[in-house]
Amino acid sequence: MTTPNNTYGERQLRLLPWNNPDGRPCYLSTDHDGSRLSLLADDIEAAQLDSGEQVLVGAKAVLADPKAGERAVRFALTRASESLEDVIRVAISRGGRIPGSEL
Repeated sequence: MTTPNNTYGERQLRLLPWNNPDGRPCYLSTDHDGSRLSLLADDIEAAQLDSGEQVLVGAKAVLADPKAGERAVRFALTRASESLEDVIRVAISRGGRIPGSEL
């Protein structure tokens, strides 16, 4: 995932945990981390991380089951890939808000 220049004037642009209808990343420019949109993004990121942990547990269970069929493995891998994409996006977003970072 590439990100454009993440500054707007002196303010950092925050990568939000969702895309626009065209599938492109959304960014937020705000001076206040406690804005409604910032708090919504925080809640969604927390839910994505929690979901990723649950998917990881499920994927490990499927991989540990020698009787798991191709459909179960494909499903687990698909969900794990989606979760990994979310976690990477959260990491990029949070890393980009660390003072002095250039992600």
